[in-house]
Amino acid sequence: MDLYGQKSNSIPQKAAILIIELLILGFAYYIAFNKGGTIVYKWFDIEMLEGNLLRRTIVFSFSIIVFFRMTLMILVFLKRRIPLEEVISIPLAFSLYYIGFAIFGYGSSEPIGFPDFIGIAVYIFGSYLNTYSELQRYIWKKNPENKKKLYTIGLFKHSMHINYFGDLLWVIGYSILTHNIWSVWIPIFLFLFFAFFNIPKLDSYLSENYKDQFTKYKKSTKKFIPFIY
Repeated sequence: MDLYGQKSNSIPQKAAILIIELLILGFAYYIAFNKGGTIVYKWFDIEMLEGNLLRRTIVFSFSIIVFFRMTLMILVFLKRRIPLEEVISIPLAFSLYYIGFAIFGYGSSEPIGFPDFIGIAVYIFGSYLNTYSELQRYIWKKNPENKKKLYTIGLFKHSMHINYFGDLLWVIGYSILTHNIWSVWIPIFLFLFFAFFNIPKLDSYLSENYKDQFTKYKKSTKKFIPFIY
């Protein structure tokens, strides 16, 4: 819990995370475009041929965008200390997206249609909510006048954890594009992780460090999903 209040550049950890993520992305490319998906499915005694090329390209493009957004987050927005265990846990979590969605979307031969455009729109909107909310907060915190103040404006006025809600949306967009019902477990797992682990942990830190500011904020703002929860 104290992790959120510990400032550090953590350059070696950040470099290691990005290198591991690039290796995972390389494996996702192999799955999507070099018949690696067929080989992976054979590990489970499932015969699976390459599906729609455009679908596989869009899913992999999603992964590229996620990598660059995450790089921005780690190198610019993230100011807290990164412990060594996160050098493993962060890439492992993102491998669910890079590799998991590459596998789930590998065999779908259906052409791109209306549901896929919905998925693309959800992915773009979620990416916007996550990255732009972080940018707004980052700019606000750079002002010395805002030191020791809780950020509650911008997109964060709609949800205390609007950045996490954005994460959930772009993962749902990913899932829609795969046309594979099993991929729904990834956004479900992410929702449960945020709702029952990450958000309570962060709220405890905010309550301890911002006291009355946080009490007022949580009374007037939804915790995770705007207008709902």
